[in-house]
Amino acid sequence: MRTVSIINLKGGVGKTVTSINMAYELMRRGRRVLLIDCDKQGNTSKFFKCFSQGRTSLSDVLTGGADIKAAIYETDYSNPSDTAPTLDVIPADMSLINAAKQIDNDPIRPGVTRLKEALADICRDYDYCVIDCAPDINIPIVNALVASNDVVIPVVIDKFAFDGIAEVLGKIDEIRKWQNHELNFAGCLVTSYRNNDLCNEGVEILKEKFEKVFFTRIKWTPVMNKSTFAGVPIIEFSPRCGAAGSYKAFVEEYERSVSNG
Repeated sequence: MRTVSIINLKGGVGKTVTSINMAYELMRRGRRVLLIDCDKQGNTSKFFKCFSQGRTSLSDVLTGGADIKAAIYETDYSNPSDTAPTLDVIPADMSLINAAKQIDNDPIRPGVTRLKEALADICRDYDYCVIDCAPDINIPIVNALVASNDVVIPVVIDKFAFDGIAEVLGKIDEIRKWQNHELNFAGCLVTSYRNNDLCNEGVEILKEKFEKVFFTRIKWTPVMNKSTFAGVPIIEFSPRCGAAGSYKAFVEEYERSVSNG
């Protein structure tokens, strides 16, 4: 199983939309996919209708309150077969706040490897694990990075486009050095892209500053909000729109890049 974290410390850049559509497109391409919500706001969980306080969630996995299999919920795209394409979800909610405190105060169990250890129990059940990370660097997020093979940073080209990217890259380097030597920065993904001077100039600056930028750019579309409200991935909701084609191309580019090492 290959695990990828979708993260940026800046909000409103399309982390959740990217996580959902990446997971969906991987499933559509024949993969078995687990999507983990690692944001206390639970937007991915709400999208797939598995958000509920008191329900077994990522918090229980991290604190040892439940086996990881008990926290996995089926979506409309889940398949009971062990070999067929599937899309399952581990939800999150506000209990992540208390979970982080509990982990911090635990003198016995290591705090940053808990998700990695839990995922080891189900690594043969899935081809990919996609983690939708909160715009933060806290214990749950560090767990996500320690458990990941790759990191993708969604970026919207605006006045504050580059805020937080250097901090994420610094944390990746730190985790690669001390906890996860294989952690790979896969690249920045430009979202809400419009073919104008501002966006194109911003993309060039992004390439100069951070080098790894996906060739694919996720096109802006007003249909995206409708897709989110409907709780349907854009690739299914409006398959002919620019963003749907962009996410298909991005996933193909991502799989090609990781297969080439």
